[in-house]
Amino acid sequence: MTLDLDDIIKRFHQAGVEFIVVGGVAANLHGSARVTLDLDVMYRRSDENILRLVRALKPLSPYLRGAPPGLPFAFDARTVKAGLNFTLDTAAGPLDLLGEMAGVGRYEDAAKHSTPMAITNHDSLVIDLDWLIRAKRAAGRPKDLEAIAELEILRDLQGDPTD
Repeated sequence: MTLDLDDIIKRFHQAGVEFIVVGGVAANLHGSARVTLDLDVMYRRSDENILRLVRALKPLSPYLRGAPPGLPFAFDARTVKAGLNFTLDTAAGPLDLLGEMAGVGRYEDAAKHSTPMAITNHDSLVIDLDWLIRAKRAAGRPKDLEAIAELEILRDLQGDPTD
């Protein structure tokens, strides 16, 4: 399934969802050439934001990625509050919702280390390169460890903005 980044980002903004782009899309926004097939976002776990998140995504029929077809799954505020991280397939493509992220913490922690960037004509928070590297190192998966070398080069090329 192809990712329709514009559709998801637009829905989040229209609904007022508080989110931070992390993962492969964030790496691409920082200059990475690696291909990513899904969107990873951290979301604020307040009751109000969870309601906004559910309203934004409900029309996209979110379903647990990899779950057998027909498995009962209700994407609603109760489910999101009871869970934390969700890997979903949606009508707009694969989406990972992260209430917490290894090496980063929660939304409130990541927000301090994020920068607004234009994504499909919407200013959205994107995790800073240093914290993206930190998250990938903490995840420790082979694909994340492979990505770190490129991200560190990109960071070095950006240099210190105070120089």
